[in-house]
Parts: sequence; structure tokens; C-alpha cells
Amino acid sequence: MARSSAAFDRPKGRDLRYLRRTAGFLKPYWPRAVGAVVALTITALAILGFGQGLRQLIDSGFADGNAQALDHALILLLGLSVIMAVGTAARFYFVSWLGERVVADLRKAVYDRVLALHIGFFETTKTGEILSRLTTDTTLLQSVIGSSASIALRNALNLLGGVVMLFVTNPRLTALVLLVVPVVVVPILIFGRRVRALSRASQDRVADVGAFAEESINAIRTVQAFTHEAEDSRRFASEVSNAFAVAVSRIHMRSLLTAVVILLVFGAIGVVLWIGGRDMLAGEISGGELAAFIYYATIVAFSVGVISEVYGELQRAAGATERLVELLESTPDIVSPDNPVALPTPARGAVRFNNVTFHYPSRPDTAALVDFSLDVKPGETVALVGPSGAGKSTVFQMLLRFYDPESGLIECDEIDIRLADLKAVRERFAVVPQDPMIFGADGWENIRYGRPGASDDDVRKAAAAAAAAEFLDQLPDGFATFLGEKGVRLSGGQRQRLSLARALLHNPAVLLLDEATSALDAENERLVQAALEKLKAGRTTLVIAHRLATVVNADRIAVIENGHLVASGSHAELLKSNPLYARLAALQFDVDPELS
Repeated sequence: MARSSAAFDRPKGRDLRYLRRTAGFLKPYWPRAVGAVVALTITALAILGFGQGLRQLIDSGFADGNAQALDHALILLLGLSVIMAVGTAARFYFVSWLGERVVADLRKAVYDRVLALHIGFFETTKTGEILSRLTTDTTLLQSVIGSSASIALRNALNLLGGVVMLFVTNPRLTALVLLVVPVVVVPILIFGRRVRALSRASQDRVADVGAFAEESINAIRTVQAFTHEAEDSRRFASEVSNAFAVAVSRIHMRSLLTAVVILLVFGAIGVVLWIGGRDMLAGEISGGELAAFIYYATIVAFSVGVISEVYGELQRAAGATERLVELLESTPDIVSPDNPVALPTPARGAVRFNNVTFHYPSRPDTAALVDFSLDVKPGETVALVGPSGAGKSTVFQMLLRFYDPESGLIECDEIDIRLADLKAVRERFAVVPQDPMIFGADGWENIRYGRPGASDDDVRKAAAAAAAAEFLDQLPDGFATFLGEKGVRLSGGQRQRLSLARALLHNPAVLLLDEATSALDAENERLVQAALEKLKAGRTTLVIAHRLATVVNADRIAVIENGHLVASGSHAELLKSNPLYARLAALQFDVDPELS
């Protein structure tokens, strides 16, 4: 299993600029953001005002023995306490609300972007990587927006206001305090760069853990069938250990950063206070002035310490935001044109490939289709046959415009599908894959996926036509029975019939069947084939088949080899004219004697 996704191998940011990208998500909620800033500012001013109340309490109350001044000072301090309490509560509410709201919007934006990305993107990107960004990274960002950013801003205001009040209280002592600022800033810059790099690496390793777990759990039957539990457990433990090692390095670096900053700040403040104490003993400053200075110096020192610690969280969030921005800025290769050409209505179901050549992004050296041309008339049933890897499934994927041809033309109802609206093109098709996808929901929802607004009666009719109604009715809660993750409560044949019912409900102009009856027993295959014969009337049908017995009655059989259309005709014609088809037929004579 690969450790990383090539799609995300990009230069990594070295500062906090990625956090600015969240501003766009804050914009719709600016009144609450303003409320949070106002509450934060009022609280900061109250905290700073507390120092003046302390100065008045000591100089006018204690030192002068003035009981009235003492009362006034107490009232001032109590009033400031009330303001701080209310302001803090308001700030917490607004900031926490913004954190939850912004992250909810961000998750939706990322999810919507992922859904819109072209299929080629998922060839090189692991599902676990995407899920990690949708969950772990957004949760970290929520913590920052809803807490850390507020703490950083609050302490930044306290730091700025504290420095101003230090100058107001005693400029000489303040000048001594400011001498330590470069000493504190230098280690923040040095350690901060390393913390940023380790934070990004930590998020990547956590994503690796999630990707490995998601892949192995999805394949749990294969894991257990091959008794691979011990090996997968060992490899998972290795991924966890790697993530832990990087996390420990990040924690170690942040611990050093916090320790160095606090040591330097409080050590310097201690020296300055020692000088201030000597000045008070010499009568150069009052006790209240020194107390206020100590109070403001403590606020400044505490704010610097908190900011240095929160800075690490902000750097970690910047790494997470960068990973999210990478997804948000990923642009799909397959999009609708700005001015799409309308497809004709009603749909006819004509399909045409004209000299199409295509390579998969993950296999650029091997052509999937080469100068491929095929003209399918409305209502015609055409079977695609050929060896595995010949390009049959690629034809379906090109029709659904999962990929665009490098050269050549694909038309639907005589319109180049690249010129039409992407959604309109795909709505003309319905595919029944060889390995159908059943969602973790009930029968109603799984079939209605083909047409969300369909009535229960329409759903039941589609199920009956696909020979799925009988087994669904026999489930404990009938159609409303939960079918399990990926339909684990159903057999392979039942899943395929459910997928067929979904496609039938969609009522497409062109039906794409990829070995649609391969997992059915003989009885159910006859039922489904009978239903399909009725549904094919007036509908274009393309069938991928390895079992030639299922397509001998097709209007036309197209033989594909190495991405080329090598022959086209009826079963009888191809037996005589095409050696490849004759060989494929001969290989099945024993199991399908009717082919002879």
C-alpha cells in the first residue's frame, strides 16, 4: 500500500497564510465575528483597568488610610469583574459558534468539491486520505477557530495593552522589559519553523493510518480469507508507530519552545521587578505604582507565554488548512462548458465514437482505446466482447464522460458530449456494473437512488422488473430493511438485481450493462433477461459480455482487442469472419453448446 498520494505531492507552506483562507467562510457571519471582537476588546480593557484599580486600592486606600477611597476602589474592581465575566461569556459563545459553523461549511465545501472531481483524481488519491482531511483536519481547524484563535487574539490585545500601561506606569522599568523582546522572538522564529514542518508531517502520518485502516476494513473478507490478520496488524502498528514518532517530535519541539520562552520572559521580568523593588525602597516610586507595574508585567509575561504555546497550535492548524485548501483548489478536468449545447429532446439514444484514442492517467504508456469508432443507432442492442483489458469498460466510462478522449469524438444524439451539459449527458445513461454498489440504507433508498423523486409504486415496479421485489419482500422489514454496509446482507445476485432495478427506475435513453447477469443463477437470469427484453424495446442498449451465450441474439456484436474495434456483425457472421471471436466462442463450446 502506498504511503502517500501523488495528487498531493506539492510544495508545502511555511507560514500561517493558509489560515486566511478561512476568512471567506467567516464573511457570511460577520455580525457574530464583530460581536466576538467587541466582547474580546471589552474584556481586555477591563483586565487592563484592573491594574489601575489595584493601584488606587494601595495608594489611596492602604497607604493613605482612606476608607472611602478603599470603598471606591473595591466598587471599581467589582464592576470590572462583572464586565470581565459577561465579556468572557459572550466571547466564548460567539467564538465557539463561529468555530462550529465555519467548520460545518468548510466540510460541506470540501465534500462538494470532492464529489465534483473527475474520476482520474481518485486513481491517484486514497479514500482514507480524503476522509482524514474531512474529519481530522477540519476538527483541528474547529478547535483553532473556536478556541485557539480567540485565545491568541485575547492575549495579543492583553500584550499590547499591557505594554502601553507599563509605559504609562513607569517608562524606565518598561524600557528594561522591552530589552528582552528580541531574546524571546528569536527562539519563537527558530523553533516555530520546525514545529510547522512537524505539524504537517504529523497530519500526513495520521492520514496514512486512516487510509490503511479504511482499506483493510473494507476488504475484511479478503483479509480473513487469506488469514492476513497478523500481517495487516503488524503493518497497521508500523503506521501507528510512524505517526506517534512524528507526533512526539512535534510535542518535543513545542515543549522546548514553550519552556524557552517562559524561562526567558519570567526570568527577565524577575530581574526588572528586583530593580523596581529597589526603586520603591529608595522612594522613587509608590507601592501602588509598583503593584500596578507587577500586575501589567505579569499580564505581558503570561500573554507572551500563552501566545508562544498557541502559536504552535496555529501552525498545526495552518498545516491542516493547507491540506484542505489543496482539495478546495483541486479543479476537475471534466466540466460542463460555459455555454453548453442542449441535447435533443426527446432523447433518441444514438451513440457514436469517431476515431477515439485514450490513455488512462495512471497508465500513460498503454492506450486503452486506439482510433476506436463505433456507431450505435437508436434502439439498437450492441454487445461488446473481447479479452480482458481490451477496452470494453473504457467505452462505458468514456460515454459517461468520466474521461475525455485525447483525440477523436464521442457523440450522443449527434451532439459532441464535451459541448453538452455534463449532468444532462449522464442522465441519458444508466449503468449496471459487474460489481454493483449497494449503499448502507434500505431497499427503498437504494433503488430510489436512480430517481430520488420516484414514488413507492414506481420503485416497486422497477424492483419487480429486475426480479428483486421477491427477495426484498422476504426480508424482515421488506423494502425498509437495512441492507448493511455495501449490502453485506445480500447475495451477489441479489445485489446485482437491486442495481438493475436502480438503473431501470432511472429510465435512461441508453442502458449500459456490464455483465449484468453474471452473478445470477439460471432461474433468476431467465427472469431478468425476460425483463430486459421488454425494457430494450425503444431503448439503446450496450452490453459488455464474456459469456457469449448472453449476447448471441444482440443486433450487433462488436469485437474489441487492444483498444481497437477489430470486427462487427452478428454471431454467425463473426464466427466465420473473425478469428478472435471464433476462438472465444470455441473456448465456451463445452459450457455453452448452443453456440455451435
